[in-house]
Amino acid sequence: MKSRGLSGAVPLSHFFLRERLKTGDCAVDATCGNGHDTLLLAQLVGQGGRVWAFDVQENALVATEERLAGAGCLDRVVLVHSGHERLAEVVSEPVKAVVFNLGFLPGAPRETVTSSETTLAALEQAAELLLPGGIITLAVYTGHPGGAVEGRAVEAWAAALAPGRFNVWRCRQGNRSEVAPYLVVVERIPS
Repeated sequence: MKSRGLSGAVPLSHFFLRERLKTGDCAVDATCGNGHDTLLLAQLVGQGGRVWAFDVQENALVATEERLAGAGCLDRVVLVHSGHERLAEVVSEPVKAVVFNLGFLPGAPRETVTSSETTLAALEQAAELLLPGGIITLAVYTGHPGGAVEGRAVEAWAAALAPGRFNVWRCRQGNRSEVAPYLVVVERIPS
């Protein structure tokens, strides 16, 4: 994939993930989609690390599995055919990063989208599993039905996090439309 710099929420998320994740870490892709974020996480955590990748759509998991197998990274990823609201049922160990790419599966019908209810439940669980110095990245898409409501819910959740325990950033491109995707980054303050 040709780099376009930091053009968009996902490349900015990847910038932060590259800075934070190291070999041997554990991470979660809460919405694996076509597997781009999952592959990056798998490459960053290396052979000694582990990634859990969640999606409710079977075709997303198949695409992710193919992408990982092609890159030789499938052995360090657990593919989970479930919603991210079940994160803590599947992941029991602390993690260094949790990635959310909200909205819908690119290239698929837009009938299946993330929702405020499941995303907020997953965020609560992610925050509890997050190691000091770990991050949660949320690429927030508001240009589809329900997207703006979910975006407001995510921002309200993040704003309510204890400032002594978390740092929260909202990153928007100043020269893009107000409905362009943006990034929310939550850092658990290092101890």
